[in-house]
Amino acid sequence: MLKVESLSVSYGHIRAVREASFEVPDGRIVALIGANGAGKSSTLNALTGLVPRAGRVLFDGTDIAGLQTDAIVRHGVVQVAQGRQLFPEMSIRENLELGAFLRSPAQRRDSLAQLMQRFPFLKERAEQHCGTLSGGEQQLVAILRALMGAPRLLLLDEPTLGLAPLVVKNIGTIIRELHREGLSILIAEQNAAFACSLAEQIVVLENGHVALAGTPVELQARDDMRRSYLGV
Repeated sequence: MLKVESLSVSYGHIRAVREASFEVPDGRIVALIGANGAGKSSTLNALTGLVPRAGRVLFDGTDIAGLQTDAIVRHGVVQVAQGRQLFPEMSIRENLELGAFLRSPAQRRDSLAQLMQRFPFLKERAEQHCGTLSGGEQQLVAILRALMGAPRLLLLDEPTLGLAPLVVKNIGTIIRELHREGLSILIAEQNAAFACSLAEQIVVLENGHVALAGTPVELQARDDMRRSYLGV
């Protein structure tokens, strides 16, 4: 589904991503892992056109690297930003509706109704301001806002950042459910153990370049991987 070829991102003289290449097959979960500053967020932001980039980004065979963010979203690539990036003074319903701003009013209503049926707390608390939610609740709303855009490929940037272990487990359950429904997912995650518990393919970034790639089983068998990223 997604094929990234020699992706590079620079901020002035600083190169955050250095000719990174990887793939996300249709219907799979792939995780980008690495230390803080390894280039994970810059990679996702480049894929959705939020930062200048070089290289090729093929989505279903079409190079989307030169497109603006709204056009990339129309293709079906939707990102959940690091830190959730909700509007705290707006209600849950209003934040969700923003996720479908490129869709018709009827599609927006249908998607919102489906999510409220699936997650009853949305209906009960639809008018509550997002700034009053817990971190885990905000992360859930951020993911659901992305789903309002009907993604074919969902990008998740540090979905467990700052969350308690029980909440991390719940977020993992939701990601697995979305995967079982056929959604392709690319996760950028510093929590390597969480990423390995979900993903079918792991891509390790170091200083902006791809240092290792393989299945979780393959990478967990490496002593350097266990020491550097899994703490064992």
